[in-house]
Amino acid sequence: MTLRLSAILLAAGASSRMGRPKALLEYQGETFLDRQIALYSSLGARVICVLGHDASLIASRLRRAGQALLVLNPAPEAGQLGSLQCGLRALGSADDAFFFTPADSPGVSPQTLAALLAGFDPQTADFVQPERNGLHGHPVLATSAMAARFLSLSPDQSARDLIRNCRRRFISVDDPFVLLDVDTPEIYQALAEGRLG
Repeated sequence: MTLRLSAILLAAGASSRMGRPKALLEYQGETFLDRQIALYSSLGARVICVLGHDASLIASRLRRAGQALLVLNPAPEAGQLGSLQCGLRALGSADDAFFFTPADSPGVSPQTLAALLAGFDPQTADFVQPERNGLHGHPVLATSAMAARFLSLSPDQSARDLIRNCRRRFISVDDPFVLLDVDTPEIYQALAEGRLG
């Protein structure tokens, strides 16, 4: 069965520790966000990018903006749940499942996504997550039924708490990028120099 998929890329944060928009950092010749758009588009997924801080700048510099739906979070300072909810409101009602992930880890492999999809069974799990060295990472693959659950959360609640209280399946992968968040110039330099991944 071919799943009808969407992917929500969360790129609304202020990138305060980085000092410049993380979505526009380059890795292997493409911006972080362009790389992710290409990755999920290759699965046939409808890609939704949630922008907030520096939205106009990011949108103007994306090379693959035409392959994604760009959604604005008007209150990105409220946190990542609000961005996820903005993305979820743009989901197609016919989807079987959706990925969601922060846009600041650009190197997750196609093999990792294939492993998550192979482990997807809405009869036994609400969420499928990659696991490496005993740690749980991203992207997260969710059944379509979870969209309404996320949208029902109030601003003082967290997506993490909902995920922890649902049925989860963990897929072991040998992909360091599932645990990597490029949050600081030091981490980005290590990535650019090939010392990560």
